Amino acid sequence: MLVSAKEMLQKAKAGKYAVGQFNINNLEWTKAILQTAQECNSPVILGVSEGAGKYMTGYKTVVGMVKGMIEEMNITVPVALHLDHGSYEHAKKVIEAGFSSVMFDGSHYAIDENIEKTKEIIALANEKGISVEAEVGSIGGEEDGVVGAGEVADVAECKMIADLGVDMLAAGIGNIHGKYPENWAGLNFDVLAEISKATDPMPLVLHGGTGIPEDMIKKAISLGVSKINVNTECQLSFAAATRKYVEAGKDLEGKGFDPRKLLAPGAEAIKATVKEKMELFGSVNKA
Repeated sequence: MLVSAKEMLQKAKAGKYAVGQFNINNLEWTKAILQTAQECNSPVILGVSEGAGKYMTGYKTVVGMVKGMIEEMNITVPVALHLDHGSYEHAKKVIEAGFSSVMFDGSHYAIDENIEKTKEIIALANEKGISVEAEVGSIGGEEDGVVGAGEVADVAECKMIADLGVDMLAAGIGNIHGKYPENWAGLNFDVLAEISKATDPMPLVLHGGTGIPEDMIKKAISLGVSKINVNTECQLSFAAATRKYVEAGKDLEGKGFDPRKLLAPGAEAIKATVKEKMELFGSVNKA
């Protein structure tokens, strides 16, 4: 059964740990992440970007696959299925399709329009007990064609959006998606502390979790970050393990070309990455 992310994140905020959102791209990804969450006895959020949703043929397919896996694999830890960086139209689509959580990214609208549209999504989501994430200040880097420079969010705007009744808030504090450049200035903890104070007890979300040093992750969690998004890191570890398998000629030995064998090392690599993150975030045995 899918659950809203609201309760798991409120618990995380109170317990000073974070729940990982791991983006899914296909069956292997989803299975590996669910297995690891169960083995680590950790709550988990499965993130789906609009591009990944389209790749998996649509949101109903994603809901069917995830619900089926939870049942067939006897997953008992809390699992939320969440739209990542959703547009207004797609936020409405996933609410219809049966997601249990949604991010409406209105950060590119003027603040008044962002507020209006966020209110509407909250009303639709609340009817179905779906958690809502909003964003203030665009997150840098590129994700499915949305490019942001890594802005630092305005504290007053964060408070305005938090007060609308969202369940979690993604605030830009210099973090970016993808690999971090050599000259990256690091996270702005002064602003994070101010946002945290202004929006307390709202769980805060850190996007672009790949490549942020461990000490910064721990400090962000201590300042109220309760959800951390990881995507690129799983992709890199999956690609590296698959490359190693093929370069070693394993696909040419016996039935090594069988997709179940070909994709197995990559799936194991995802599991190792997810476990490492759950340990770092402090969510192990918090289910």
